[in-house]
Amino acid sequence: MRRILIIAAMFAVLAMPALAQSQTAEKYKDRYDIMVGRLGAAGVGIETLLDKWAADYPQDPDMLLGRFAYYLEKGASEKIEKKDVTRYLGAEPLMTLTDSLGNPVYYFREVFYDDELFGKAMTAIDEAINLYPDRLDLRINKITALVAYEKESPDMAVSYLKGLIDYNASIKPAWVYPEMETSQELFEALVQEYCIAFYRYAVPGGYEAFRSVSERMLDYYPSNVLFIDNVGSYYLVYKEDYKTALKYYNKALKINKQDETAIKNCIILARKKKDKKMEAKYQKMLPSLGGNNK
Repeated sequence: MRRILIIAAMFAVLAMPALAQSQTAEKYKDRYDIMVGRLGAAGVGIETLLDKWAADYPQDPDMLLGRFAYYLEKGASEKIEKKDVTRYLGAEPLMTLTDSLGNPVYYFREVFYDDELFGKAMTAIDEAINLYPDRLDLRINKITALVAYEKESPDMAVSYLKGLIDYNASIKPAWVYPEMETSQELFEALVQEYCIAFYRYAVPGGYEAFRSVSERMLDYYPSNVLFIDNVGSYYLVYKEDYKTALKYYNKALKINKQDETAIKNCIILARKKKDKKMEAKYQKMLPSLGGNNK
């Protein structure tokens, strides 16, 4: 009996440093949150805190996420750029002036990233993902950073996002997203957010990213009308291939006859073709959705 008590006491002693360490990790996180709230992710003293945090907890995901945010913000610089378009990457101009000939000149706020510091940010987030592969928020942070870095040519972002779609469909991980309930619906909604962002760029690279990601989703979920509609919109808006666009919208409507996006886009398509008969056909499908789009 005395031996059992001694062993129990030893386990209690061994457990104490771990408990203390856990409390210290939480204190690091609390202190970090306070400092970031006051100074920003790359403020004075943040790197020193992260270095101390890393020395004590080199595999802490919050520390690695903080390191990622530090390098990302430190490497970012904002400039006002003149463009010859009325919208850039989906955004309206910061201001519009007039040149000597009376022509409008558009100025946009644009963020650029230092390549070396961006690379360090990617190293930090990749380390976190390797240690915690089922933390969906880490992967989303990486994609969002790549989208911001690449702008209208999001090749790396698209490649990683498509790889994430493959991983989700083949491995079916038990995703973890802090303070959110994870589900397949959440995953699809997150992917669609990127699709919408690419579409709103309204440039060739954005439209191709929009199509490519949507088609990858359809490889695994062929009956998902959200991504069927996306491909239809790619052909309607970017390619102006009305026949192919209509094929996708009708495919969506066979799956869900009340797919409002498909119906309204078919009406738009009919108007572009000046086909009154086609327009009337899809107009008749709208009353059950609460309107007639006139």
